[in-house]
Amino acid sequence: MQRATRQIQSRPGPRRPSGTRTTLAAVAALALTVSGAVLLAGEGSAHADPPDLLQNPGFETGTLAGWSCSANSGTVVTSPVHSGHYALQATPVGSDDAQCTQQVAVLPDSTYTLSGWVQGSYVYLGDSGTGSTDTSTWSTDAAWNQLTTSFTTGPSTSSVTVYLHGWYGTGAYQADDLLLTGPVPYPTSTVTTTSTPPVTSSPTGTPPVTSSPTSTPPVTATPTGTPTGTPTGPSGGGHLLTGYWQDFDNGATDQKLSDVNPAYDIIAVAFADADPNSPGGITFALDPTLASKLGGYTDAQFKADIAAKHAAGKKVVLSVGGQNGTISVGDATSATDFANSAYALIQQYGFDGVDIDLENGVNSTYLAQALNSLAAKVGSGFVLTMAPQTIDMQSTGTEYFKLALATKSVLTVVNTQYYNSGSMNGCDGNVYSEGSVDFLTALACTQLQGGLAPSQVGLGVPASTSAAGSGYVSPQTVDDALDCLADGTNCGSFKPPTSWPGVGAMTWSTNWDASNGNSIATTVGGHLHGMP
Repeated sequence: MQRATRQIQSRPGPRRPSGTRTTLAAVAALALTVSGAVLLAGEGSAHADPPDLLQNPGFETGTLAGWSCSANSGTVVTSPVHSGHYALQATPVGSDDAQCTQQVAVLPDSTYTLSGWVQGSYVYLGDSGTGSTDTSTWSTDAAWNQLTTSFTTGPSTSSVTVYLHGWYGTGAYQADDLLLTGPVPYPTSTVTTTSTPPVTSSPTGTPPVTSSPTSTPPVTATPTGTPTGTPTGPSGGGHLLTGYWQDFDNGATDQKLSDVNPAYDIIAVAFADADPNSPGGITFALDPTLASKLGGYTDAQFKADIAAKHAAGKKVVLSVGGQNGTISVGDATSATDFANSAYALIQQYGFDGVDIDLENGVNSTYLAQALNSLAAKVGSGFVLTMAPQTIDMQSTGTEYFKLALATKSVLTVVNTQYYNSGSMNGCDGNVYSEGSVDFLTALACTQLQGGLAPSQVGLGVPASTSAAGSGYVSPQTVDDALDCLADGTNCGSFKPPTSWPGVGAMTWSTNWDASNGNSIATTVGGHLHGMP
């Protein structure tokens, strides 16, 4: 999920400034590809180069597939390039430093080397979410030069975020031929693919690239049974519509909470912030800039709007994380701090629960401990939603999927972000293109076969082409996917092995939906609420 940056840093001097942000979350999920082909351990010749674990490392798809750049700051250019036909160019504007990120699957307790060719004033290359010491390097060379750093993952780390960024007011930078090498995690995963993500459109105006996805060995999603508890939420039968309400201004329609379309059953307030004085703790306050744009939106009005939504039968949760979220719950102390601080905010504002939208990795053990503790504090009305990226829910072995299963007795719905991801494996082992009914149904199938109840699965989609870099589908396509999963009608080429009535939907965001004529609320919301 995209969010506004509230903190502005000063321009660096001749030395690398200590205040540079190095903890960055990816909006983009990625297919598990290695330069177009997966190399398993022991595969290939003895003298083969180590595989590049990054997707689209040289931007030779002609797009940003696999990468997410803040504030639409990045594009793909044909000149200047270090090699091949394309390179990345990103331009910092205002308080944005043109961060471009990619989340990559890794093995715990392992050492990796990251390098890339860059040029421009103040170009940074680094890693975050390593579970140990995050590293970075930088240069100010106007000519192509190679940056290299290395890091070691922590004992429970399964993914890291690789990032590039520039600096405020220093002009565009270019990057090309990125390389991440180290132990290949894919043999331990149930997901393999040999496809390069096909691209149907490019929001930045770069040349489109088409490719045909290929099939791989089937995904072995092992059913673990249905949830032991009954999901809480507005209706026990599912078919819920969730929408994110933006507590910041980013070009979408500014809204008070009272302005959110009544079709939304669950409203996720985006976002809570990390408490700098409490590991795992969270804080929340209305953004003063947005409040001013809304004519002086006060805490009292906000709380009254939450109460009014309750009176209308709606639920309001506080979303934790987002694109720039840095909340980390990795031990017992931070788990306790998270639960206590979240409960305090629930009491203060009247929230019904929390939404987990952590895009920089999660620790399923301790975050599940925190969420189960929070659920016990709140009681039977507790609402828990999640918004993992597509890669996070490809296998029951991923931390996010393990988190969902570890909290399923109190879990309301997992609204996976089926966008900004490229191609992905479906539950049948075939690779499906982002932005299609098959992509939605075949990926949702993995979660349904993996142990979540239909009412605990939601199809997360952008509300408009402006709301995400890729993956927009029409509201009618969402309706078709819901029908396909519920009763096998209106399917594409993928046919579900059984019927799963109860699946819901989510959109980023209610603000972008309002900018687009409330098409999600009207079309998808109306369809969901009319389903048996």
